[in-house]
Amino acid sequence: MKNFLIGLLDWIYKKRCYFCKSSSECVKMCSKCFDELEFLPVKVSRRFNQVEIYCAGVYSKNLQKMIRGLKYHGQRDLAYYQAKFMWQYWQRLSLSGEYQIIPVPIYSKRKKQRKYNHMDLVAEEFAKLSGYEVNNSVIRRIKDTKPQYKLNKAQRMMNLSKAFEVKKLNLIEGKKILIIDDICTTGSTFEEMIKEFNNVGVYDIVCFATTTPFN
Repeated sequence: MKNFLIGLLDWIYKKRCYFCKSSSECVKMCSKCFDELEFLPVKVSRRFNQVEIYCAGVYSKNLQKMIRGLKYHGQRDLAYYQAKFMWQYWQRLSLSGEYQIIPVPIYSKRKKQRKYNHMDLVAEEFAKLSGYEVNNSVIRRIKDTKPQYKLNKAQRMMNLSKAFEVKKLNLIEGKKILIIDDICTTGSTFEEMIKEFNNVGVYDIVCFATTTPFN
């Protein structure tokens, strides 16, 4: 009944594309705008402690607006399109095995202010597409870090030092780790999380970001 009512309201009020404002498809992101998203070449973006880090797309135009809309402007419906974009790239990697999806956590105070962690939403949608399980309990952010975009590489590492805590007992047995985030700039967040997992003897990890500012 709830889905029926939502669908009825969408039909009455003609949900518009967040990007081009078209109401022809009555969706948050129309197929034309989604198809304009630019993929990066299928290759490893960087490595840290033998962990491969991948980035799916170019941080510009619609992809940039998508990430900012979900992260800062309460556009939760965009999580599906972000996950869909990542899934299309992920399928091209031909990586084997079963994964547990671990979204990069945010500090509890910030989550309370935003009312959600945007990467939790993306992880849930990615799980529906991939069939993987989401694991939100194995790692948490225990330090209220400063926004990373204002900092250089050294400052980012200092800012994130000891920012995460891993509870190994909460790992899903038999599953590899897939850490996901929206933007990978210097890779500092991934690197700090990799360190924490390595510290408790966990090494079977892949990191995957929606985008990077660098081609």
